[in-house]
Amino acid sequence: MKKIKIALVGQPNVGKSLLINALCKANMKVGNFSGVTIEKASAKTFYKNYEFEVIDLPGTYSLDGYSEEEKITRHFLNQNDYDVVVNVLDATNLERNLILSAELLSLNKKMLLALNMCDEAKKEGIELDTSVLSQEFQSQVVEISAKTKENLELLLQKIIILFESKFIPRSQFYTPLCEKSPEKEDLLYFINELSKKIITHKKEERNLTKKIDALLIHKFFGLPIFLFLMWLLFQLTFSLGQIPMDYIESGFNALGEFVKNNISNAFIASALADGIIAGVGAVILFLPNIMILFLGIALLETTGYMSRVAFLLDGILHKFGLHGKSFIPLITGFGCSVPAFMATRTLKNKRDRLLTLFVINFMSCGAR
Repeated sequence: MKKIKIALVGQPNVGKSLLINALCKANMKVGNFSGVTIEKASAKTFYKNYEFEVIDLPGTYSLDGYSEEEKITRHFLNQNDYDVVVNVLDATNLERNLILSAELLSLNKKMLLALNMCDEAKKEGIELDTSVLSQEFQSQVVEISAKTKENLELLLQKIIILFESKFIPRSQFYTPLCEKSPEKEDLLYFINELSKKIITHKKEERNLTKKIDALLIHKFFGLPIFLFLMWLLFQLTFSLGQIPMDYIESGFNALGEFVKNNISNAFIASALADGIIAGVGAVILFLPNIMILFLGIALLETTGYMSRVAFLLDGILHKFGLHGKSFIPLITGFGCSVPAFMATRTLKNKRDRLLTLFVINFMSCGAR
């Protein structure tokens, strides 16, 4: 059985973790905000007498980045300990994603472009000319959907073909399109011109998602909506949480009284009722609140609202010396400080990370 080691590379929030879960039946965390994957992880799958080891690298906007996850990705790619690079791109936002793709060409490795979320692109009226993209990047292009598992088998077949084929080093970096440019050294110019040839928008009208998106980050309405949603989250946490809390408290009180009434030795009865039962009950008592709060935060993450709030609050947080992305660790700190501390790794520089770490300690940690 032949082994193929695949480096899964892409910008944050393009669906790499969702893709590896679909391919390998793994259980990696998936979210709709930057920094979900903050260290490389791997999973295996088997297809047609081939063993695929898929390495899920942290999302990076550029190979020149300096955040922790970008350093991990760059270090792994420079080690050359892989056979094929699968560059995962968001088909609904292709122009931005192609910047990283162009940089990956400099690795001069076997590379395949996987256009994820093609089902969403079709809904938004986006048509992609993959033949032009394949020609310009001198790489195979596969349109997939990790969510619906569309064309995943085709992706594996293309990887096998690429793995078995002889690699011919690319003679030129940006191909003839860039040579025609008066600013041929300008990567952004190249990507912009290429995108015009590849992307066609059929629908002129904005869909419902984009209208909601514009409202959530609106200059005037965005902040009141955010404050209302935060109030609603904590109101639900404590209002709904109070119902099971009352039952839990009554249950443990009744259990403690039962122990005291049925054990003759006063010392043992007190140790069990007032010590073990009361102690365990005090911890479990706050479990409903923590569960509701974590569920609410997870919902905000999954819908992508957390990323939009980070953008919305960037100006306000900068006045306090914090970055807009600090919001995600801070709001996570209301649920539990431990994942909040870990989430600070997504911040680009050491100063922002340290300041956010200090402020997290002042968040009202529900778990504590």
